[in-house]
Amino acid sequence: MNPNIEPTASSAPTRPPPHTVTVVINGRPRQVEKDELTFREVVELAFDNPATGENIVYTVTFKRGQGNKPEGTLVEGETLKPKEGMLINVARTDKS
Repeated sequence: MNPNIEPTASSAPTRPPPHTVTVVINGRPRQVEKDELTFREVVELAFDNPATGENIVYTVTFKRGQGNKPEGTLVEGETLKPKEGMLINVARTDKS
C-alpha cells in the first residue's frame, strides 16, 4: 500500500456530476444540471405552479436537440436529454 495515498471509504466508482447546460423554455433561459429531464420536470421548468386537473393537458415540443433527435415532441412518460441552447416550448390546454 502506498503511504502517500489515503484509502477511500468506498471502492465503488462514483459517477461524475452532470454538467450544467442552458436551455430556453418558453423564451426564458433555464440552467439544468441533469442528464435527462422527464416530461413533468420540463412542465415544472416552464410554469412556476403548473395547473393540474382532469382537463389540463400540456404539449411539449423541442428544437436543437441531441444529434439523433434534433426536434420533436415529448409526451408523458418520456425523457429528454437537454443540450446547450435547446429550444423547448410548453403549452397548456384546458380540454373543457
